[in-house]
Amino acid sequence: MSANLADIHFTAGQDALVLYQFNTGQARHYFCSKCGIYTHHQRRSQPEQYGVNVACLEGISPFDFELVPVNEGALHPKDRPAGSAALIAGHLRYIPAE
Repeated sequence: MSANLADIHFTAGQDALVLYQFNTGQARHYFCSKCGIYTHHQRRSQPEQYGVNVACLEGISPFDFELVPVNEGALHPKDRPAGSAALIAGHLRYIPAE
C-alpha cells in the first residue's frame, strides 16, 4: 500500500523503529527494533510516498486484498529506460483453505 508522507502520522512506537538504507541510499527502510518486521519505507521512485506494510496497520490484513500485483523486480523503476513502465510479473491471490 502507498501513502503520501503528509498523510502518515505515528501514534506510538516510533522510538522502536530502526532505519536501514542500502545500494543507492535513497530509499529509507524502517523495521521494528524489537521484532524485526518491515513496517514502511520512503520510496526511491516516489520520495513523497511511503510504501506501507499493511500487516502493521490495525484493522487491515494482507488477506483483505483480492489481488496483489507483483513487479518483476529486476530493475528499479528509476533504473528503467525513459518512458518504460515497471512490468507486472504476476498477481498474488489469497484463497482460504476449505
